[in-house]
Amino acid sequence: MFFLLSKVFWFFIQPLNLTIFLLLAGLIAGLIGRRRLAVTGSVLAFLILALSTWTSLGAMMLDPLEERFPRPPLPQRIDGIVVLGGGFEGAINFARGGYELSSSGDRMVETAILARRFPQAKVVVSGGHGSFFIDAEGDADTASRLLVPLGVSADRIVLEDKSRNTYENAVFSRKLVDPKPGETWLLVTSAFHMPRAKALFDKAGFPTVPWPVDYHTSGKEGVGLFRDNAIDSVQNTTIALRERIGLFAYWLSGRIDQPFPGPGG
Repeated sequence: MFFLLSKVFWFFIQPLNLTIFLLLAGLIAGLIGRRRLAVTGSVLAFLILALSTWTSLGAMMLDPLEERFPRPPLPQRIDGIVVLGGGFEGAINFARGGYELSSSGDRMVETAILARRFPQAKVVVSGGHGSFFIDAEGDADTASRLLVPLGVSADRIVLEDKSRNTYENAVFSRKLVDPKPGETWLLVTSAFHMPRAKALFDKAGFPTVPWPVDYHTSGKEGVGLFRDNAIDSVQNTTIALRERIGLFAYWLSGRIDQPFPGPGG
């Protein structure tokens, strides 16, 4: 139920969709003579779209998430690497059978580099198909087609292909590999996603060393207009809003212990 509700809620609240719904509501209000409601809907739609595309709002919301878990010194010994799904274009790979990387493809690139550096480490790819609207291939189903040619032997790769969200990533990965006391596991995911991912893995009893990748901000954007191209600005705003809503929802549901987890707990 949590998964379903989160998908439905996000469909309506993400900035571009919300703008469309507000414009539609304004149009309907105008057609039935509710001029004040029509103007309100149109103004709100404009503000959401303008703030998302023309300002640095998205980057300013995203940067604290990306800075929350700085990348630590690399441990001398690594027993395993867990990389979370989201690095592949699932719909394209489902149709074409390739390994096209998404905008979060750094997750898979960094995993391949780490796996080559630590040749004895297991590599867990956690990510099933979690879309309602399109046919897609989960990252776990795609990963071997990329990692094996890059030099990661197939017998080292552990595929967790059932999870649909980060909570299930943590729970299912924990059950699958049963990490032993004293083992060192790296958790690889996008920097903006690390607070939620690390907190969920800790809650699931799977201690990990956070290894953030896929940064979207420089940390120097500041307040301003036209600091980035419009598409990237909208993407940053969308990602930041989704991640902050996700953190709050997971905290309210008791799946994580803090609304903004950090290295101290």
